[in-house]
Amino acid sequence: MVKFVTAREAVQLIPDGATVGLCGDGLNGWPEEIALEIVENFREKGHPAELNLKQGSALGDWKERGVTRLGIEGLVSKWTATHVGNAFALNDLVLANKIECHWIPLGVALNLWREIGAGRDGVMTKVGLGTFVDPRLGGGKMNDKTKDEVVELRVFQGEEYLFFKGFSVDVALIRGTTADENGNISMEKDGFVNEGLELAMATHNTGGIVIVQVEHLATADTIHPKSVRIPGILVDYVVQATKLEACWQTGGVIYEPSFSGDIVRPVDTIAPMELNERKCIARRCAMELRPGNVVNLGVGVPTDVASVIREEGLSGQIVLTSETGTIGGVPAPLPNFGNAYNPQALIENVSMFDFIDGGGLDVTCLGLAQTDAQGNINVSKFGDRLFGPGGFINITKRTKKVVFCGTFMNKAKLAIRDGRVEILEEGTMKKFLKQVEHITFSGEYVRPEQTILYVTERCVFQLICGGMTLIEIAPGIDLERDILAQMDFRPFVSKQLREMDTAIFEEAWGGLRDIVAG
Repeated sequence: MVKFVTAREAVQLIPDGATVGLCGDGLNGWPEEIALEIVENFREKGHPAELNLKQGSALGDWKERGVTRLGIEGLVSKWTATHVGNAFALNDLVLANKIECHWIPLGVALNLWREIGAGRDGVMTKVGLGTFVDPRLGGGKMNDKTKDEVVELRVFQGEEYLFFKGFSVDVALIRGTTADENGNISMEKDGFVNEGLELAMATHNTGGIVIVQVEHLATADTIHPKSVRIPGILVDYVVQATKLEACWQTGGVIYEPSFSGDIVRPVDTIAPMELNERKCIARRCAMELRPGNVVNLGVGVPTDVASVIREEGLSGQIVLTSETGTIGGVPAPLPNFGNAYNPQALIENVSMFDFIDGGGLDVTCLGLAQTDAQGNINVSKFGDRLFGPGGFINITKRTKKVVFCGTFMNKAKLAIRDGRVEILEEGTMKKFLKQVEHITFSGEYVRPEQTILYVTERCVFQLICGGMTLIEIAPGIDLERDILAQMDFRPFVSKQLREMDTAIFEEAWGGLRDIVAG
């Protein structure tokens, strides 16, 4: 029978050394009021201490809210995560070698909850082979203090796999919108369906307790059964939040009704992007799309592709998705990433990764932070800047066309004028290196049927037979001075090297429809 408690009472139920499961993305799923009480109780009484945190996506608002609140020495001893960019205080503890830390692919983390809940031993997959998650390349360990092995290399029927081991969960901390008197939980305010059900089942079935923070309480049996995301049989304790600030829908807004499908917001009134290098890159990426394509867009420049598609009037011909489970609509950028304005459908994020892992995506556009001669990509770790892989490793494994995109150099000053790219001041940080610091995508493990492109404002590369091949150059760019001299390796240069479409460097374009139509 579910019990209704205060956040302070709930915290007393968390033992020292507990394995604590978290879910959601941004502030979706994040139980802020409970987290604040954990911190206050720890500072007052020293408990709960030495927690072992298990999370999937980035949890927080890139400011102070979210899992970064728990980054206090002694409060946490171990941390397994997938995207950690906004967990600043925890990252500091990792870099100082004060807590153990593993990173694993997001799709694996989500599926682990499901496998644990079903009583299976773990997840066996080819996702992560050849990346920093591979035991031969570190096994996801993020500092010297980390000793535990969370992944094993196995051979099955003559092929290599990675096996991620299951574990027991002592406490699940989840946030919903409404709880009825039987503990049934709805999430009607959320902009996507997080892994709360899978986490609750994993926790319940391994003997742990499930604590859910909600905004509203309802009379028993008044939530429509199809709206119940976590049934009361899995819930032990419910905390009704006392502050609206503890119930933000995303990292950027308390509530945007078009994210949750409660209204359809006009998007044609959104102003187009200004003409700059990011827009030119996004236009070139959009040229790779075809009618009916199912497309995933990552954070940063990739999100700009959605703006180009909308501006060019092709929103109805391309289906944009995110790994959180949004299908259709217009993907939102940070701090609301993972949500979409006016989505057609919202499916469970775990199911979305089944679709991704099975090869359902036609195209993905993802960030390009560092790359090397083998086509490897690093978007997860740069010296003492920690971000994690998120869904990157899963998404790139079987998507038919992978388009990595970003500026050619960091901190370069450019101008886009008269259909040409002008370099006003060269950048100070190279992206094309002899060897990337962290392998988030492995060029060695590309599937034969995949097309891999690297799009910048200066040029376009394609991974051909394991080598980076320059296939396009932008108007106004000098091959030797602006490209080859700014790389730490010499790529192959195609004998059919061609100029990038000059129209994408003009103020007005209007050419995408004909290109997409083919």
